[in-house]
Amino acid sequence: MNELAGLSALIVEPHVGMRGSIHNMLNLCGLTKIDHGINAAMAIRNMKNRVYDLILCEYDLGEGQDGQQLLEDVRHHKIVPLSTVFFMVTAERGYAKVISAAELAPTDYILKPFTADNLSERINRALDKRTLFLPVYELMEIGNLHDAIQACIDGQISHRRFSIDFMRLRAELHVVLGQAAEAEAIYEDVFKTKAVAWARLGLVKTMFMQARFEEAKGMLNSLVAENSKFLDAYDWLAKTHLALEQIPEAQAVLEDAVAVSPHAVRRLRKLGEVAMEAGDMGAAEQALKQVVKKAKFSEFRDPEDHVRLVKTLIQQGNSTEAAAVIRDLEKSAISGKNTAACSAISSVMLHEHVGDQERLDKALTLALVACRDSVGLSNDTKMTLAKSCLQNDQDDAASEVMLEVMRNSPDNQSMAKAMRIFEEAGREGLAQQLAQDSRRQVVDLVAAGALKAKEGDYRGAVELMTQAVNKLPDNPQVVFNAAVAVLKCLDNLGWDSKLGEYGRHLIDSARRIDPANPRLAALSALHLQMLKKYGIQRNVR
Repeated sequence: MNELAGLSALIVEPHVGMRGSIHNMLNLCGLTKIDHGINAAMAIRNMKNRVYDLILCEYDLGEGQDGQQLLEDVRHHKIVPLSTVFFMVTAERGYAKVISAAELAPTDYILKPFTADNLSERINRALDKRTLFLPVYELMEIGNLHDAIQACIDGQISHRRFSIDFMRLRAELHVVLGQAAEAEAIYEDVFKTKAVAWARLGLVKTMFMQARFEEAKGMLNSLVAENSKFLDAYDWLAKTHLALEQIPEAQAVLEDAVAVSPHAVRRLRKLGEVAMEAGDMGAAEQALKQVVKKAKFSEFRDPEDHVRLVKTLIQQGNSTEAAAVIRDLEKSAISGKNTAACSAISSVMLHEHVGDQERLDKALTLALVACRDSVGLSNDTKMTLAKSCLQNDQDDAASEVMLEVMRNSPDNQSMAKAMRIFEEAGREGLAQQLAQDSRRQVVDLVAAGALKAKEGDYRGAVELMTQAVNKLPDNPQVVFNAAVAVLKCLDNLGWDSKLGEYGRHLIDSARRIDPANPRLAALSALHLQMLKKYGIQRNVR
């Protein structure tokens, strides 16, 4: 059995005996390039340093994250390429529980106990399918989604056995490109021939893209009623309620989803945020405590979760527990990104609540300095600081923070939310002035980048726009023009792998922030032109 010789594998298993057993089985299958991880954190470090063909992950990883949470993290943060085969290993008695709540499904499940022959058969079957989809995956990895769509069409014709899989992937690519009508037609075809739930959910996504929210809500309610464990449907139903400004309804849907799958950190975080918006601080506290507890073992823990939890505790008058959360933040994530800013902002809320003016003034000073140095700190957390500045008659400090928020607002709704904080504090005129200044600064910044490119300083344009994106990662105008600057640099100065990868990242960000932007099609076309000009056919890793 040497069909798998030359492939690399990662075994994620806490028990030494089982690790050794799986290792020996893989050896019998022909694999010799094998690494081990005893928990999720070690596994992620391995995945960051090496690309694996195959990952076998035990579902029950003991203390910390389970296998499903690990899969969620690596998929969300794109730690592994699309071509990596991911097997979840679980005992048969736990299989029903695992698969029922797995909205992010692995390539396949392997039930214990199993033999080397069983394992070899399952791996070969998965790799055979991967081989057929590899041309599509490679095009997707470099951001060439147009040719990836054509590769799906070719695959559908050549490999009829997987025609539905190719159609599903093609529809998802049209969704990413903002081509709602094209995606809708594919989902309709699948739904007519085979009434699968994912095709109906795909139709919902196209409805959402076209702002057909009531229609989407009706279909989602039907999906949830028919399958109480269809977690993607819950998430989209909550998203649709939020689009319709139905906050309590969105909270209720997320609570139902969490009851089905209580371990998904991102959903718990969303529930906490929505419950806060609904004014249900008790529910927000409960959800956010779970987020802090579960994310403690994640390589991607976010110190802003502590800020949100402190906020809910303060609003319920629980200063003692809020202080404990701040101490936990400083202890558990002392070297993490934005920890200093989050700790200081949390301390501001605490000292403001207990009326300790001396400590409050010091905390405000520390928070403002840390906020200036922060990278990727959310607008919501910055607005929390700005509100405290206003309440303590520090209008200049509040203006400094809020100007950054407004410059980094992804849409008019976010801008209006920022302005309301000033209006509620009786500073309507200041709000209007800041909004005007923020728009002018963004226009000037984009114009400066365009001028550098016009003068032939393409690298200077990229450097300027990169700095702007680092400060304003959610401003659609800045991100879009940064992507243009990168593509023009590549066009005029030649291909550079790192710059090409950064350009693809910027285009993905532009699609995420402003999917309805009519200029995205032209941006995608320019990117495709660069890939073809330099003959880039696969991602350079």
